[in-house]
Amino acid sequence: MTEITFYFNSPDKLATTRALAAKACGAGKRMLIYASDAAVLETVDAFLWTTPHTGFLPHCRAGDRLADHTPVLLTADAEAMPHHEILLNLDTERPALFSRFDRLLEIVSRDDEHDRACARERFRFYRDRGYAIVRHDLGRGSS
Repeated sequence: MTEITFYFNSPDKLATTRALAAKACGAGKRMLIYASDAAVLETVDAFLWTTPHTGFLPHCRAGDRLADHTPVLLTADAEAMPHHEILLNLDTERPALFSRFDRLLEIVSRDDEHDRACARERFRFYRDRGYAIVRHDLGRGSS
């Protein structure tokens, strides 16, 4: 069964996304970052190329010719699942094929009430279907 982890009270979803992707990459895991909104993926893409200023996190689009050799992939296509290790959801809805992954990560904003409300819906969906959910409160300094 998919292991689901929620990271609550993120002061900066981009920074949390990068930290989680770097952690997965450092552990030799592959991560797929999903958002149906192309603008969200463009922002994530630019952020991963420029943060930190002295480096970048290797990533590309799921359909790129280098996708098989890249640890972090970005996709807006819910059907484009080139691997099944870690899925990081940046969408307001749950990804349709999340249960194919070993792990699903959800980041919840500290200050965006719409994001928080959507996350509560996703949390209830997973919980009501029997998924064990790991919770990390980033407002408390835990990770």
